Amino acid sequence: MDQTPNATREHVQIHLGVRAAGLGATADTTAGARPSTRLGWREVLANAASEVFEIMVGTSLEPVAEADSHVLADFTAMVGIAGTVCGVFGLRASAESAKRMAALMLGVDEVGAIENVPDAFGEICNMVAGSFKSKIARLADGCALSVPTVISGRDYALYSLANGERFQVILSFEGHPISITLDLHV
Repeated sequence: MDQTPNATREHVQIHLGVRAAGLGATADTTAGARPSTRLGWREVLANAASEVFEIMVGTSLEPVAEADSHVLADFTAMVGIAGTVCGVFGLRASAESAKRMAALMLGVDEVGAIENVPDAFGEICNMVAGSFKSKIARLADGCALSVPTVISGRDYALYSLANGERFQVILSFEGHPISITLDLHV
């Protein structure tokens, strides 16, 4: 599919399935713990994203007011997690934001970043997933991550076929909202 901003876009729906391999636990609990032990995971996800963006993209992420939380996504990157918990990490952003992230990460102008947007955007999602995983003691050694998958286009919806838990944070990247999610099967 052509990734230029003026290209005709097709509608796409992606259905993702995940399966359980046991429930995750935070550092002070055991495997098999109830989902309520994961109350702080949303904050851990936001912190992991903020650290990656500061180090790899050279910019900080800011919280977004609830009223400004709609993300019009032209790019979605996904990274699977399997082991102690199973699910999918997701990063969604506009084409403009994805191109800007790639340019900052690669140290080039936005024109020079165009052909590298999918790879850079997928790698950012991968690094956020890895950072999150390293911050939860039972996940650090108990889970593996898949290679990133990147979808570009507009007017698509992602549906997880898993009956599970969703952790989502909406943050502002240079004034534009981005969505970071972790969908877990419980």
